[in-house]
Parts: sequence; structure tokens; C-alpha cells
Amino acid sequence: MSEIAKTFQLGGDLEVRRLGFGAMRIVGDGVWGEPKDAENSKRVLRRAVELGVNFIDTADAYGPAVSERLIGEALAPYDGGVVIATKGGLTRQGPNRWQPVGRAEYLVQQVEMSLRFLKLETIPLWQLHRIDPKTPVEESLDAVKRLQHQGKIRHIGLSEVKVPEIEQARKIVPIVSVQNKYNLSDRAHEDVVDYWGLWNNWTEISVKQSDRFDRVGAAESV
Repeated sequence: MSEIAKTFQLGGDLEVRRLGFGAMRIVGDGVWGEPKDAENSKRVLRRAVELGVNFIDTADAYGPAVSERLIGEALAPYDGGVVIATKGGLTRQGPNRWQPVGRAEYLVQQVEMSLRFLKLETIPLWQLHRIDPKTPVEESLDAVKRLQHQGKIRHIGLSEVKVPEIEQARKIVPIVSVQNKYNLSDRAHEDVVDYWGLWNNWTEISVKQSDRFDRVGAAESV
């Protein structure tokens, strides 16, 4: 059995450690509003980086906007090796309530807000939080591709998608990551793992980056 690499190249040029930090739970209950202790949330973020975590995952919908703001306040300016990933495309109507919106103008607005809250000039990895069934995915991703060409996004990924949706998205823009719920007790996305494996020549227990495609897995995903 070959040893599993401790890091991999996200998008071919961002080296991240396999253990990242998901920042969904640094906000209020139901992923809504401010945390009970914002300073403690920021201490947790700083401690994660001190312990060697260099991949921080968040979304504009966490709070909404609270998680991104706390990350910016706690970690900016970022150490050279810290990679921030955020997501857009879900709106909030209250605690534990989520609704996809993929209209081009909305996604552009949210990317601009993410840049402001995270205190970044370029988002290293931006992922479409959900594909909006009411909006053609071409409209959503064409808008994001324009932002990438403007230098506001470095790499683009997807979240909670099926294989046909990945294939459709890849016809529009290079996709470097897929973030789906997948763990020991939930294997609903086994076909997605197999798809990436076939495409990238992954083994069952290790991930090998190839042709600028990677997987970012999540035990809990919203």
C-alpha cells in the first residue's frame, strides 16, 4: 500500500493539506446570525492555522456573510500558504433555511461582497454552492467565468452535484473541485467519487491530481 500524500495541488498550483477547516459552524445556531462569542470564533480560526491547517472553507450564505467576515477579521492579511475557498449561490430565509439563486447578476454581486468580507483581491477557490433549477447553469457559470477572467476568482468548483451536472459544467468552464457530502455513513455520491477516479487515475485510497482536477470532500456539507 502506497503512503497517502499529506498535501495535494488544488487546481494545479495551490498546495493544500488534506485536513482543512470548515467554517460553517463559527456562526450562530442554524448557521444563522452572529455567534455567541465572535472573539472565540476568531481564536479558533487562528488556532487552526497555527496547527498547520492551510485550507479554510466557507460560504457567503453562512450567517449569511458572518463566516466570511470573521475569517477576514481573524486571518487577513493571509499567510502565503493559506488558501481560502468560498461558495455562492444559496440565499437564506432564516435558521436552517436555504434557497438556491443562480442568476448572473446575483452571483456577481455575491463575489464582490465575498472579496470585501474576506479582504481579498482574488478568491483562490470559488464554488457554486448549488445549481439553481430555475436558472440555466450556463448563465451562472458564464458570469463566474467572466469574474475569473477579471482576476477576481482564481479557480472554480462545484458543490453538491451529480455526474451529469459536473460534465455539463466542464463544457462551460474548467472545474477544479467538487465538494459533496460523503463519509463513512453517507455514500450517496459514490458515483461522483468513481467518476473523478476514472478521470484522474485515482486509487481507492489516494488522490492524485491530474489535468487540473481535484476533489475537496466534506463530512458535512451545506
